[in-house]
Amino acid sequence: MSVAHSITRLVVLAAVPLALGSTGFETAEGDSAHSYTVHPLVSLGGTNSRGNGINNWGLVSGFSNLAGDAARRATLWFGGHAFDLDTLGGTNSSVAWSRQNDSGLVVGISQTGTLQTRTDGWSCRAFFPGPDRTKYTCVGFVWEWGRMRPLPTLGGDNGFAASANNRRQVVGWAESTQADPTCTNPSDREFKAVVWDLNRNHTVELSPYGTDSAGAATAISDRGQVVGISGDCDQSVGRRTARHAVRWENGTVTDLGNVGADTWNTPTAITSRGDIIVGFANAPGADPDNPKFRAWLWTERSDIHCAKLPGTDICDLGTLDEGGTAEAWGVNHRGQVVGTSCPPTGNCKAFLWESGEMKDLNRFKGSYPDHLENAMDINELGQVVGRARTASGLVGFSAVPKRR
Repeated sequence: MSVAHSITRLVVLAAVPLALGSTGFETAEGDSAHSYTVHPLVSLGGTNSRGNGINNWGLVSGFSNLAGDAARRATLWFGGHAFDLDTLGGTNSSVAWSRQNDSGLVVGISQTGTLQTRTDGWSCRAFFPGPDRTKYTCVGFVWEWGRMRPLPTLGGDNGFAASANNRRQVVGWAESTQADPTCTNPSDREFKAVVWDLNRNHTVELSPYGTDSAGAATAISDRGQVVGISGDCDQSVGRRTARHAVRWENGTVTDLGNVGADTWNTPTAITSRGDIIVGFANAPGADPDNPKFRAWLWTERSDIHCAKLPGTDICDLGTLDEGGTAEAWGVNHRGQVVGTSCPPTGNCKAFLWESGEMKDLNRFKGSYPDHLENAMDINELGQVVGRARTASGLVGFSAVPKRR
């Protein structure tokens, strides 16, 4: 059976959870971190893979390196199998961000067969391995019903698709034809946050905040609220490109605030209702070129208990280790946040934050033998995906809460 046929059956029948170890659509009660059943995700042959997104049917998306680790492919996992989504002509592709939608639509980034024209190598370079990571142009893609197709840019050569909602709206960023003097290389072209409306076949450019010249959209709610970054063109990845963490809603862009620094302010996920946003940012006083990330949560909900920073609706979620760092990558409507916390030395740890407490997921992995390094997404059932460190490399995992 083809991957397209399998996903079609999943979406149409919508009756049986995928075979990722789940025993049904049961949610854990109380402390959901009491115990998980953890399953490794099959690799495509390389020694580095990661589950980056999981939808509410348990469909996992992310990336896996091919044998030799010189190339990476966007990957779907279900039924105990890994499926290579291929590329748009270049060497590498990836589902690089977290939440995807519930209909089987997947978005990500892929190199094309055209040589890269941008001096800084474009945003995709941070998400690809091997000697070809900056060789080719890179654009956002949509994959559905077994077919990958490119998303349009704003006239330039490069783009990036991060996330999609259940209304078939995709967000990311795209290059235009205009040079931007705030780029590290002033002759490189500007890029702006965009929404691709697949139902209308329409691309909407989102204006940066204030006098900023560049922006990137990273996540979108089912109500159409978009979050992302705004700042300089800079190096096209983080740093001063992410001077502001912002939300676009009803034609207005709003600064969400920060934890005390004006670099790396990056929203990574938003709930389907748009009432919780999570992300990471540079710590106050930290060098932008050697950032010390802090995980944060933004909300106006009164039932989410965390200490908000003065004058903001942002909470610093802390770290698992004193002097360490943390990044939040996924959130569900129950206010459960997952991410990565790294000590000053040693291996990073996957975390679950809930009810005001950050917890090391390695405490709750049962008999699973390997170290859970990253947690990248969590669905409404509390299922978590990420990456584990093994004796032979890095492997994706899915973690399913056990019934009491």
